[in-house]
Amino acid sequence: MLASYVNGTGHPASAKADKIQSITGVMMGCFLLAHLHFESSILLGKDAFYTVVQFLEGGMFSSTGHGFPIVTKVFSVFMLAVVMLHAAVALRRFPAQLGQWRALRRHMAVINHKDSQAWFWQLVTGFVLFFLVPVHLFTMIANPEIGPNLSAERVYHQNAWLLYALLLPAVVIHAMIGLYRVAVKWGFTEKRTGLRKLAKVLIIYLIVIGLLSLGSYMLIGSELTLPVEAYRPS
Repeated sequence: MLASYVNGTGHPASAKADKIQSITGVMMGCFLLAHLHFESSILLGKDAFYTVVQFLEGGMFSSTGHGFPIVTKVFSVFMLAVVMLHAAVALRRFPAQLGQWRALRRHMAVINHKDSQAWFWQLVTGFVLFFLVPVHLFTMIANPEIGPNLSAERVYHQNAWLLYALLLPAVVIHAMIGLYRVAVKWGFTEKRTGLRKLAKVLIIYLIVIGLLSLGSYMLIGSELTLPVEAYRPS
C-alpha cells in the first residue's frame, strides 16, 4: 500500500492505533451521511428544517416544543474530540519529510493503483480538513443556535459560505474514501471495484445535495434584513 511505501516498511502502525483510526473514521463518516441529509431538509422549506432542528435538539422534552441549543454545543464538543483523536492517530501516516513527499510523487507517477490513488486523495483532503473542520466545530460550539434564519445569516451575512464551499468537497471525498478503505481493510467485502463505484456515486450525490442546501441558505440569507430574528413557524 502507498501508506506503507511512504512511511517505510520498518515502522508498521500498531493494531490499536489502526482500530482507533478506523472506529473514529466510521463514526465521522456515518455522522456526515446523517448531517448532510438533515441539512438538506432546508430544500423542503423553512418549516421542514425547523422541525428537524427541534427534533434533534430534544424539542419533544420541552414544554414549548423548542429544542435545547446546548445539545448542539455538547455534540459539537464530542465531535471535536473524535476529530482530534482521529487526526492524532492518522498523522503517523502523513509524509512529514521532503524525501517522503518525493517518494510519494515517484510512486504515483509510475504505479497506477486504484487504492493507492484513493489513499493519496484521502491524504490531501485530510490535510485540508485539519484546518477547516476545527473552525466549523468551534463556530458551532461558540454559537450553537441554528435554524432557517440563523443558519442563513451565518452562511450569507457572515460569509461562512466560503468555508462551507471548501469544506464540503474535502470532507465528503475524505469520508467516503475512508469508509471504503475501512470496509476493505477489515475484510467486510472483497468486491473492491463495486465498492469504489458506490463511493464515487455517494461522493457526487452528497456534494450535490450539499451544494443545493448551501444555495438555499444563500437565497434565504439574501432576503433577510439585519438584525436577523430566529425563525418561528406561523
